Amino acid sequence: MNDPTTNNAGSMSGAKLSRRTLLRGTGMALGLPMLESMTPMAKSAFAAGETKSPKRMAMIFFPNGAIMPDWKPTGTENDWQLSRTLKPLESLKSKINVITNLAHENGRANGDGAGDHARGGSTFLTAARPVKTSGNIRLGISVDQVAATHLANQTRLPSIELGLETNRGGGSCDSGYSCAYSSNISWRNETQPMPKEITPRLAFERMFSKGNANENRKRNVERQSILDVVRVDAERLMKKVGQSDKRKLDEYFTSVREIETRIVRAEEDDQKAMPDLKVPFGRVEAFREHARLMYDLMALGFQTDTTRVATLMLDNAGGSRRYTEIGVKEGHHQMSHHRNSEDLVENLRNVDRYLVEQFAYFLNKLDSISDPSGGTLLDQSMVLYGSGISDGNRHDHGDLPIVLAGGGGGSFKTGRFIQPKSERPMGNLFLSMLDGMGTPAESIGDSSGRLTELA
Repeated sequence: MNDPTTNNAGSMSGAKLSRRTLLRGTGMALGLPMLESMTPMAKSAFAAGETKSPKRMAMIFFPNGAIMPDWKPTGTENDWQLSRTLKPLESLKSKINVITNLAHENGRANGDGAGDHARGGSTFLTAARPVKTSGNIRLGISVDQVAATHLANQTRLPSIELGLETNRGGGSCDSGYSCAYSSNISWRNETQPMPKEITPRLAFERMFSKGNANENRKRNVERQSILDVVRVDAERLMKKVGQSDKRKLDEYFTSVREIETRIVRAEEDDQKAMPDLKVPFGRVEAFREHARLMYDLMALGFQTDTTRVATLMLDNAGGSRRYTEIGVKEGHHQMSHHRNSEDLVENLRNVDRYLVEQFAYFLNKLDSISDPSGGTLLDQSMVLYGSGISDGNRHDHGDLPIVLAGGGGGSFKTGRFIQPKSERPMGNLFLSMLDGMGTPAESIGDSSGRLTELA
């Protein structure tokens, strides 16, 4: 990417900084958060409504549904109380909407028999019908990729797809459905899923690497920090900006260094754990740290405007992760077929809440980052959290567990418990979100219109 504030050697020039200013080093390009120095008279422009901060969209998927009586809030639209499962979101209640009565009709069997988990994952962001096959897959474009296509030329990465479990592109993973349906929620088109990156370091490199593979491998072997690579540019920049921007940059660089340190620590812990084949469930803190690293990378991508669209799969559809760090040794999928066993239901309640705790971490992270619009990064974002199945025991695809956080830059009124009087296609929510992003579409999947209750 060419930038008017840099020459070919990566040096800074001129008195003012472009919004697209990058710090450059060998094979790397580090984006910057919004600074006062980047836009002349920035404060007055925002105050007059002449400049709009970009909107962001994040979509987070968890598998196997939830214990719905403990998920659903109680009360009315504007006078409501969070449930046991959603209680970790209490401090963010004014910035979220919990929505009921959304369904994926194309997730239901409708003559195709078993395979609810594959259908639940594949329909989650597409609202489209997956062709039941282990070979020639066919589905539909996902809502994140509709937005990413519209925004493709405005950021370095149109979108970033992240996950915690390995992709499986071939073979059958659920009753005759291709593994591609269970492993991906983001789809570029009917036949092309967007494979997710599950390794934090590789996700970090994808977001900030500009060099060739050999340079990147060499830098990784040397364990050289991206901040060390762009140090000269960073020092030059710090001399140019005012005290307020210096504080912002110091906080930002500290955050980047912390993420890199955590990535290295996680890699070292993984290497130590690998020889111990008798450990059945892996490292105790592996999931929590892995999830939070991915959440932090998404926040960093939004903060630097590297991308405005991100997806995260906390596990593949039908995933059987064991959450031993909270004392749950049974596989998640197996537990979801609980047949009303109180012990299994209680374990599932704890898992549901534990996942929400990590989601709350992400929202708090976004809400701690100021935005030039006068609010926070969360205020400028729309963050969808949910599953393609509601009751995992019955494989129900109606009344899905859905939270929509952030106001999308004023697109939505938040702090509500939205309860449509009758079932609505999940695709209707997608159309409303795309309108809010400024990337509208006529339809998506089985949508029948906008979700008017959200307006």
